[in-house]
Amino acid sequence: MALIGLVRDGADSQEARLQRQALEPICSRLFEQTASRRRLINNRPGLLAAVAEVGDGDVLTVTHARSLSTSTVDGLETLLDLVDRGVIVKVLNGLAAGEHTGDSELLPDSRELRQLRRELQSSRIRAGIQAAREQGVSHGRPRIISDETQLEIRMRRDRGESLRSIAGSAGVSIGTTHRVLTQLGCSQGTLSPRP
Repeated sequence: MALIGLVRDGADSQEARLQRQALEPICSRLFEQTASRRRLINNRPGLLAAVAEVGDGDVLTVTHARSLSTSTVDGLETLLDLVDRGVIVKVLNGLAAGEHTGDSELLPDSRELRQLRRELQSSRIRAGIQAAREQGVSHGRPRIISDETQLEIRMRRDRGESLRSIAGSAGVSIGTTHRVLTQLGCSQGTLSPRP
């Protein structure tokens, strides 16, 4: 069984040095993860490299749960993701100190915390969208294209502009541009006369 160490290298060089001092004597290999706000393991090259090095029976080792992410709470979420991938994780100090596998005692509470956090974030987002609607702010692209925008699309197409160019200047999608031109009776870039 080998211990594979992971150091989170952030703005505080003193903290990174302390992590290295704690991990170097006990780990066979040491990896560094540059501090970032990315949460998904697949978007974090240093962590991915460390996980790839962990073989059967090997243990990914960190000094604290926050060494896995930007905060202790995010670190616990990353810990859960790693354990769900089948990686054994050892945390030397702090809230999550100990060795964690699929049957770790800490995991059910951490999963509940993760679920509560996601529900809170979701409710805040919904509340923000609702408050914006009440103030008359709409989100997304407009569902109805104004007569002025339709006229602009038609005139630009008559001048031979591409759908992409027209969409960009009118502030609509290429699909919407195509739909408007189809409804107006455009054929092969020119408008056919209306009956």
